[in-house]
Amino acid sequence: MAPSSSCHAAATVLLLTAATLACHFSVLVVATDVECHCHGANGCRGLGINYGTVADDLPSASRSVQLLRAAGAGAVKIYDANVDILRALAGTGMPVSIMVPNSAIPSLASSRAAAEDWVATNLAPHVPATRVSRLLVGNEVLSNRAIAGSTWRGVVPAMANLHRALRAHGIRKVKLGTTLAMDALSESYPPSAGAFRDDIAEDVVRPLLRFLNATRSYYFVDAYPYFAWAGNRKAISLDYALFQGAASSRYVDPGNGLAYTNLLDQMLDAVVAAMGRLGYGDVKLAVSETGWPSGGDAGEAGANVRNAATYNRNLAARMSKNPGTPARPRARVPVFLFSLYNEDQKPGAGSERHWGLYYPNGSRVYDVDLTGRRSSYPPLPPADDMESTPAWCVLGKAANETAVAAAVAYACQQGSETCAAIQPGGACHEPDTMDAHASYAFNAYWQQFRQAGGTCFFNGLAETTSKDPSHGSCKFTSSLD
Repeated sequence: MAPSSSCHAAATVLLLTAATLACHFSVLVVATDVECHCHGANGCRGLGINYGTVADDLPSASRSVQLLRAAGAGAVKIYDANVDILRALAGTGMPVSIMVPNSAIPSLASSRAAAEDWVATNLAPHVPATRVSRLLVGNEVLSNRAIAGSTWRGVVPAMANLHRALRAHGIRKVKLGTTLAMDALSESYPPSAGAFRDDIAEDVVRPLLRFLNATRSYYFVDAYPYFAWAGNRKAISLDYALFQGAASSRYVDPGNGLAYTNLLDQMLDAVVAAMGRLGYGDVKLAVSETGWPSGGDAGEAGANVRNAATYNRNLAARMSKNPGTPARPRARVPVFLFSLYNEDQKPGAGSERHWGLYYPNGSRVYDVDLTGRRSSYPPLPPADDMESTPAWCVLGKAANETAVAAAVAYACQQGSETCAAIQPGGACHEPDTMDAHASYAFNAYWQQFRQAGGTCFFNGLAETTSKDPSHGSCKFTSSLD
């Protein structure tokens, strides 16, 4: 993936890293698809939004629907068939995509009765009052190799059984699909070389594309330029990732001569090429997740409010013009932005908890009009320099002592001499308290392993700080050491 004329050496792995690290765990064009995003006197609305709930003290479902509409959302995707959310969306006319959990796929694949029960329980009671447009069977299933044997080959049979169940209930306007990360591809640079992984191409992806083609549904991809850019900032221009590259920063694909002006288009066209290699180049494409984090841990360069607002504003404005991609100009591609809220209970790096348009109290993280029609906004704060500010990982809010002790034991078992300093006689043994030892252990672990993916989280017990917790002869390593 090479976003500009000076970046031709960028590697395929960047796109794969984007999908793997994002693990939404949970978007590209404006939602102008008539089927999904345009209705009534209001005409076409804006980008769709992913509405996740992995957080404390979120607003009620009814209040959340008000916030969706205030942002100009044209559709919403939810991560399970949440009864309260589906009821709150009743009568709004907003298209809703519901995700079927990965854990349900094996039973749905093997039993038509299970599929009928799922539809009867989770969908039928809400239709037609709630405008359900899609069932997405599984979330990035092919990224989890631990469930390869139990689940991968069950995706299409589960979709087929759900399709029959929908017909049995007289529900004919709900399409089926599944969301896949960019790591479903083995090659993605240049875009024209896009190809699916050998372990899934024939047994899983080809049947999936056949089903999507037959039912006129979409291939849904989670695409995150942020992670691709953050993984190789020397080769990829930030402006190119934020849809604001200069005309001179175009990248021309040597395989087909198509010119690219932004990173997201490259990612999407790699998927288009991969589908074409399997003989299904006409299957429609949708983007189930994209966005940019407004905050993160030390070392997570570019994760700030300025860049997040810039990415999402430019995305909405650009895609309101329905440009498609270089490989599919003017194609209508549904899009879902990640996410409605900052979700404070999500595991992983700090950026995982900073993708939202709103804080849990309902206030905006930054202004954005998802219809793309707004032309001016208040000034944005300067970009935080996450790489030049030292940071430490310490014990956060008060927590169950048993949970803290277990987390400390885990941290101390990793690496070499991770917790030597808090042993009797060590420089950080005093004060001999669980809280003090936890902060040292969490920080020692994070500083040792963060470059390899280790996070300052520990099931929500830890947090990053810019205040040096060192004391006396006890020195805590910082992110800059």
